[in-house]
Order: sequence, then structure tokens, then C-alpha cells
Amino acid sequence: MSIKLFVTDLDGTLLPSGQRVSAENIAAAQAAVKAGVTVTIATGRMYKAALPVAKALGVDVPIITYNGALIKTVAGEVLYSNYLEPELVCRVIDYCRERDWYLQIYSQDELYYAEENQYAQAYEADQHVKGHAVGWDGLKEHTEAVCKLLSITDNSEETDARIAELRTVFGDVLSPVRSKAQYAEIINPGVSKAAGIRKLAERLGISIADTMAIGDAENDLPMLKAAGHSVAMGNAVAAVKKVCDYETGTCQENGWAAAVFRYVLDQK
Repeated sequence: MSIKLFVTDLDGTLLPSGQRVSAENIAAAQAAVKAGVTVTIATGRMYKAALPVAKALGVDVPIITYNGALIKTVAGEVLYSNYLEPELVCRVIDYCRERDWYLQIYSQDELYYAEENQYAQAYEADQHVKGHAVGWDGLKEHTEAVCKLLSITDNSEETDARIAELRTVFGDVLSPVRSKAQYAEIINPGVSKAAGIRKLAERLGISIADTMAIGDAENDLPMLKAAGHSVAMGNAVAAVKKVCDYETGTCQENGWAAAVFRYVLDQK
């Protein structure tokens, strides 16, 4: 097995939620790069939240962010974007406002929400970013270059119900997906980490057969299926473990580093 492009999710995979990359994982990433493997990130995070992690790893390739809606280099060059239409963003804002759902939007790589509450504060602490409280009407003033919207709930059941409702109401003009138990992400149809991997592999001249992806959550499923090889974290949801070729240890156990040495570098 020859892996030339190794694509990783962030939260729950490369790093525990809200924490820094471990020394073990950094060492594994550097060992892979030294062996000629391109190591890169595919994440639901906004670009500004993913960039520090990429720099910590020494990654010098484009980063797939917003679940594939934006591919941007470490230097800041935009290679691909798939933004939601402003009119559609306004419709979602109105719909969530009527139901008193928490909603945050990402416009031009800035975070906006109606009011600062426990959801906003928890998200900011987890992602190490700071957003802007602008009110519901104010959200409609930030509808340009929106990669995604995010509604945060109290539990996975509520998240699934919210996603189902959005799919029923908006049909095929939106693609809601659960990225965490409490995260209902709203993106354009066709946007996925899988599409991001294909675009990046093509740009680098790498066959999809020589790619490997690693992840833990449902929004990782498309990229895990699209990659030539796939690894599930030990803490991955059942659906992820079911489709992957291999399984490693948990995020807390530095299962990411173990996967790199065993499956990418073929060190038993």
C-alpha cells in the first residue's frame, strides 16, 4: 500500500475537542512528511480556526475547510469556494428565528450570531475563535461569502430532528449534516470533504487510489468512502467504523499517530 496523500479530520481525530495537537501526533505527521507523504486537513471548521493546527503540523498544502466549501492555502490563496446564495441564507435565518433555534453564520471567514449565549460561548471556547453578536436582523447584513451555517442543539436527538425538518422544508437546495452530536451544519448540496479530497488530489497529481482519510464523525463519511483507503478512530461513531478499512485507537490515546505509523508508514 502506497499512500501519497493523507487527509485528516480535526476534532475527535487529530485533536481532542478544544485542545492542541499532541506532541505524538505532530511527530507522526512530520515522519510522514519526511517519507514524502502529503499530510493535510479536511475539517468542518472555519479557515481561521484550522490554520493554527495546520501550522503546528508544518502542513504546507491547501487546507480543506467548512466541510469542503473552501480550499485555501496556508498563505491565504483561495483555490476553491462554494458559497451559499445570500437569499437562501436569509431564508434560513428567518426560519431559525421563527423557531428560536440558535444559529451562527460564517461570512468571509468571520463568525456571527444573533446574541452571545451558552451555545456561542461554548463554540468559541472549543474552536478558539471569537464571534460577533449582531442580532437577528444584523445576521442578514452578513450574507456574502457564506460557506455554511450552524445550528447548535442540546443533544443528538434534537440535532437529528432539526436536520430532518430542514431537509423537508428546504428540499434539495440545502444539505444539512450532523458533524457532532449537537451540531447541525447547513451547506450547499454537493459540498463535502469527499469533493474537497478529489479536487486537492487532482491538483497535486495524486491518484485517489493513493489517498487515505481518517475520521470519527458522520460528516467524515463521504471522504472516508471517497479515499482509496480509510481509517476510523477508536472513538468514531458506528457508521464510520462500518465503512472503514481499518480502525485505530481513540483520539485521547493518540490513535491518530498510531494510524500514521501503522497504515501510512507501514511500521508494525
